Amino acid sequence: MRTVRTGTLGALIAACAALLLASACTAGSTDSASVGSAGRPTVRVALGVDASYAPFYLAEERGLFDKAGVNVQLVQTEGGPAAAQAVTAGTAQISANADSTALPLMVTSPGLRALGVFQTSDRYLKVVLRNGITKPEQIRTMASIQGLGLYATHTYLRHNGIDPKSVKILQSSPPEIPGMLKRGLIDGYILFEPWAAKGAADGGHIAGRIGDFGVRYAQWLLADQNWLKDNEDVAGKIFQVVAEADKLVGEDPAAAAKAASQQAKLPVAQTTQVLPEISFAARGIDDSDIASSQKIVDFLLSQKLIKKSPDLGTTLLKGWYEQHAA
Repeated sequence: MRTVRTGTLGALIAACAALLLASACTAGSTDSASVGSAGRPTVRVALGVDASYAPFYLAEERGLFDKAGVNVQLVQTEGGPAAAQAVTAGTAQISANADSTALPLMVTSPGLRALGVFQTSDRYLKVVLRNGITKPEQIRTMASIQGLGLYATHTYLRHNGIDPKSVKILQSSPPEIPGMLKRGLIDGYILFEPWAAKGAADGGHIAGRIGDFGVRYAQWLLADQNWLKDNEDVAGKIFQVVAEADKLVGEDPAAAAKAASQQAKLPVAQTTQVLPEISFAARGIDDSDIASSQKIVDFLLSQKLIKKSPDLGTTLLKGWYEQHAA
């Protein structure tokens, strides 16, 4: 197994072409020609690069996917919607995405399916404000990533009695946002690690966590229905490995941090510090997920970020995890 790093969807597609993996560049495909796959198709799992993906890093370091009889290749993206977009583009078969990031993509890509939850948190994303900004009322400009970041930003502002329309919100990517704060281009942002700590070190300070204003996210495993309908057994085995790795992260965070360093070059000390901020536990989609998803959809509709609601009864596979991975 090996880990592929890439930045954007375009880079994913270009990498696919460069590797001559033409068979993997159609939605719902796997690559059976990978060297060392022992006759097993390669399943590409797209994910971001931060401590929240520690179960995947640890699973790969310990060879858990191989032990489960699945040939998995981790495809590292810039985070946000890029991972799920890799699934819809066919350059990955499974992705790890936050609920509020996945839901708008389910409108334009109705074949996406949420298989279950592998982690939740109301502490991992933090509010970072520029030094000199001591209260939310002083904020004039913020930066945000799509999905969870934008939802959290609007909720934070409204929680503090601020109309989000009165604040200029710039869309950007996680690696770029701390630099914008350092240059004084924005007054604050809400992001996960290591980008929250980066902003705090470069002219900012941590001013809170998303749970302070009622936001909690769930990370889902996603797949495209065209691939899933013929590969539920494989997807179930992969989710079983992730569930096992979830437990291992809780039991041995030091090993998880070391794996994150090996797989994604994340600082060991910082990863060790933030892992307790995340609840690593796999489970199926339940009624609370559907209710929270409806709240997010209502927000997206109110902001005219989507034209219609995804069919939550179809896209959120209630009971799938219990049947195929538990």
